[in-house]
Amino acid sequence: MAAQHRTLQVPRTAHLYQAGTLSAETQHLWIVCHGYGQLARYFIRHFEGLVDEHTAVLAPEANSRFYLEGVSGRVGATWMTKEERLHEISDYVSYLNLVRETALQEAPNATLHVLGFSQGGATVCRWLAQAQWPVTRLVLWAGMFPEDMEMASARQALAHTKLSYVYGLQDPFVADEKVQEQLTRVRAAGLEPEIITFEGKHEINPEVLQQIKKNL
Repeated sequence: MAAQHRTLQVPRTAHLYQAGTLSAETQHLWIVCHGYGQLARYFIRHFEGLVDEHTAVLAPEANSRFYLEGVSGRVGATWMTKEERLHEISDYVSYLNLVRETALQEAPNATLHVLGFSQGGATVCRWLAQAQWPVTRLVLWAGMFPEDMEMASARQALAHTKLSYVYGLQDPFVADEKVQEQLTRVRAAGLEPEIITFEGKHEINPEVLQQIKKNL
């Protein structure tokens, strides 16, 4: 007899890192999602320049971890793989919803800004497609809307969100042809993104972050 596939929802511990203070005085809350093979405790260091008395940053860490090389040494995390992908998407959407809800309980007056880097870009796009709450700004940094994502849901969720695409001109993972295809698709959905480029590779650029902060 063939094996039967079953699922079971289990409680588990998720990890996130915070820079800045969450309080009633917090005006800006950033939720930033790392790329493939990264860890949140290192990723959040790139965003310390955003933090001030009115701004806090949260970096959730993906719940699937693995050794980057072999069976020991450095560890990275991934938001999902192709295996049981729909369950993994559902799980991280629930996780990120809880991150947002918990943070806004502590900072009820804050506006929400979201940044996804590389794999984290597709992650936040899938998350925000189901959003029934406002997002002031979405920054896709070296990341894009997933090709299999229905853009109608994104259009509805992000109709009042400022959308920015950021990438390094020497980024080997961001081909200009793909960027143009993505822009055509996004504009067809009624979204008009801001394009920000910089001289650099697959990395977070601190000067660009400061530029984004000034234009909130």
